[in-house]
Amino acid sequence: MPLLSLRGLTKNYAHRPVLRGVDLDLDEGEILGVAGPNGAGKTTLVECLAGLRENDGGTITVAGIDPSRPTPELRRLLGVQLQQIRVPGVLRTREVLELFAAFYPDPLPPHQLMEEFDLTSQADQAFAKLSGGQQQRLSVALALIGRPRIAILDELTTGLDPAARRRIWAQLERRRAEGMTMLLVTHSMEEAQRLCDRMVILQDGEIIADGSPQQIVGRTGVQRTTFQAEVDELVLTELEQCEDVAAVARSGGAIVVDGGDASPQAVLAHLARRGIRARGVGVDRPTLEDAYHRLVTGEEHENAAPGVRPADERTLR
Repeated sequence: MPLLSLRGLTKNYAHRPVLRGVDLDLDEGEILGVAGPNGAGKTTLVECLAGLRENDGGTITVAGIDPSRPTPELRRLLGVQLQQIRVPGVLRTREVLELFAAFYPDPLPPHQLMEEFDLTSQADQAFAKLSGGQQQRLSVALALIGRPRIAILDELTTGLDPAARRRIWAQLERRRAEGMTMLLVTHSMEEAQRLCDRMVILQDGEIIADGSPQQIVGRTGVQRTTFQAEVDELVLTELEQCEDVAAVARSGGAIVVDGGDASPQAVLAHLARRGIRARGVGVDRPTLEDAYHRLVTGEEHENAAPGVRPADERTLR
């Protein structure tokens, strides 16, 4: 049984649909990434899961509990970090952590979290005087202090410098190794690539892609093979018929071939059979960011070679 399950989840604001029948499962020990453009419904989804907002239709279960009827057991199961943290500005960092620790039967020690999230030197600093990045790190620490079974993290590294981001990523990887399940809302494809076992992409309140980062790249992107060779139009037509090839075009002085994983080998093998020597061969695999861009906009990434059409516009369902 999935640890968290959504079926037909809907939510409207002033009769405007924000979530449109979302189905989603999250398995024990998994890190699930949720990505999508602004206004896609990501934060609304998180708030419904955490019992902070009531859905209009569908069902949600978190370890068999309905979040719309929160119980003490649900609060022990969940750790939630939202985009903004609000605590009295006069409380010091240490006091905030000690306060939250008092809510749980077996919390992580505040001094341990301050060390892990690089907050030790701010232990006696008032919350109002912390920088935005320090407040963000404190927010993540608070989500984890109760040793939750599921952590829901909404844009946890927004506004953080690269060193701070990587420090938090390392802590989340450690928690995953200990068995924690996480739902991670992110705009960072680097973050999703590093942390997520699986990710979904939301657009206009619907899931348009679901799979591992590698699957999303592989099925929505293309392999791009470039080379230089003396070939005529007949050879270009033959290359279009090779296994896994989607499109062939000239770009400057090079030939550009778009296709799936098997296309580079198929193209080079065909050239070799024809006795044609390919020079300056390069194979470029699209990134997760490229695949995300194509799914969300239906367009090729801005770095795509001119004249070459995407190999596969299908989304994962």
